[in-house]
Amino acid sequence: MKKRNLATLMGGIMMAFGATAADAPKTLNLGILGGQNATQQIGDNQCVKTFLDKELGVDTKLRNSSDYSGVIQGLLGGKVDVVLSMSPASYASVYLKDPQAVDIVGIPVDDKDQSKGYHSVVIVKADSPYKKLEDLKGQSFGMADPDSTSGYLMPNQAFIKQFGGNIDNKYNNTFSSVTFSGGHEQDILGVLNNQFAGAVTWTSMVGDYNQGYSVGAFNRLIRMDHPNLMKDIRIIWQSPLIPNGPLLVSNKLPADFKQQVVAAIKKLDTDNHSCFIKAMGGAQHIAPATVADYQNVIDMKRDLMKGERG
Repeated sequence: MKKRNLATLMGGIMMAFGATAADAPKTLNLGILGGQNATQQIGDNQCVKTFLDKELGVDTKLRNSSDYSGVIQGLLGGKVDVVLSMSPASYASVYLKDPQAVDIVGIPVDDKDQSKGYHSVVIVKADSPYKKLEDLKGQSFGMADPDSTSGYLMPNQAFIKQFGGNIDNKYNNTFSSVTFSGGHEQDILGVLNNQFAGAVTWTSMVGDYNQGYSVGAFNRLIRMDHPNLMKDIRIIWQSPLIPNGPLLVSNKLPADFKQQVVAAIKKLDTDNHSCFIKAMGGAQHIAPATVADYQNVIDMKRDLMKGERG
């Protein structure tokens, strides 16, 4: 009798395990924020796909969005499962809509100096006469994306404080126009091509200036096709430090599988660090992080949303 009960119990366990394995997703959707060259971004994440496919036994789909909103909506709607490099403001948008939508896997930290942040910067052409923000009065200006921290949230707050008004009235008509270009690469190219007199983008502000610093939009564009970029532009303003964007995993994944995904991401960092660096766009590794690390950005985003509704 006891043997039959034990056999029944073991059979039940095996059936439950089989059902769990059968229910495990066959695909994993890796979200990639827009705003930079899509071909390069997808190329930089091919090694991530190869690693996760082998580690998890899935077909990893690279979900490159044309804007930040696509990844935000993907996380909220269960169409994106993982994001390795999320804008802090975009994470704040997800959190404010649904605090339980995602878990933070960690924060990227610089391999050399252990820094955990970056800066929003305003750039102009190197041969332009503009030395400070006030010099751009009456000129065209480029923002990146409404859900970008460095490409809108931080400079918007700074410009309101310095000039008054808001983006709708071009900060008390300080600028002749303020345009969302669609991303950081577009902002830089907009300055180079005289579409904008000034524009915002992001960079670590640490490391070799001529290499575009250790991580950021300059670094990516230099690697792509602008080797002399840093000779062609000049930085005239920088924001306070912004926390690096979190690595995120969706809570809509089955709990056991989600744990495997988190473990795989951390293993990618340790076991194939060169791939991790390529995907992140700079020499970084994962450190622990919580919602508290992004509370200031969440509060800023909440205040911005209230202002837009008001």
